Amino acid sequence: MKITPKEKLSNFCFIVPALVLFLVFSLYPILRTFQLSVFQWNGIDKDMIFVGLAQYKHILFNNPAFWKSMWNAGYVTILSLTLQNGLALLLALLVSRNIRGENVYRTIFFLPPVLSGVVVGLIWKFVFDGNFGVLNHFLGNIGLSQFQDFAWLSEIKTALSSVAVVHMWKGFGYGFIILLAGLQTIPIELYEAAEVDGADAWQQFKNITFPLLIPIFTIVSILTILGSMQIFDLIYSMTRGGPAGHTHVPITKIYEYMSNGEFGYSTAMAVIFGGVLLVVSFAQIYASKRFNYNNK
Repeated sequence: MKITPKEKLSNFCFIVPALVLFLVFSLYPILRTFQLSVFQWNGIDKDMIFVGLAQYKHILFNNPAFWKSMWNAGYVTILSLTLQNGLALLLALLVSRNIRGENVYRTIFFLPPVLSGVVVGLIWKFVFDGNFGVLNHFLGNIGLSQFQDFAWLSEIKTALSSVAVVHMWKGFGYGFIILLAGLQTIPIELYEAAEVDGADAWQQFKNITFPLLIPIFTIVSILTILGSMQIFDLIYSMTRGGPAGHTHVPITKIYEYMSNGEFGYSTAMAVIFGGVLLVVSFAQIYASKRFNYNNK
């Protein structure tokens, strides 16, 4: 059936609101960011000095603090991909077995992700406090008195790991919900047939659950990478990048430069960081497709 020009116009009118929102709040800010990144600008004055790619060059080759922040974000991301998603998968497997109180567990596990990151950070900052923190009080009561006055967030060796623990505690609920939904799409007949063939629980997981969950794992992994690399609220509320910059991540460094009036420099840093996220995401998708292809 041929569509008339009037019907085409009517159909186009349905997408106009979404298109306008995309152009105004997504495409324009991206293009504006690229534009500002080649100018030296303090964010206030009208005068903008064109510097071309000089700021990119300085960030890439003369800013070790930025690469330190990238390493910190990568460290948090690796922990999240392994420990956080491992916990999410384990809990999803347990809850998917129709245990008593299943809905209660779903609510409890999904509660941390919906809480405000700043509020969570402030609460955990109190937990990790070296003078009157709950954690040190607990460790002292079980005989670990050497940690009774330990400043977890002020020590270089433990500050970033402490923040990573809080980030994983807050974020595992997302992976849990997505993986649980994925598990419920696997036909129960596959497990019944495997049991008839004598497959144990591990063989069922290796040959049925894991292969069928690979697309879900890809989604969870990409969300985990993007969320961990862009962590900001927890770090800002718990350490503000300290001690001595050892918990800075790219987002906090960008915010720091922007707060100091270096808008052009901070936008150049944001472009580089966005490029890194795109490369990592595409690499994750490519690796997942290759894995699926090799296992067919």
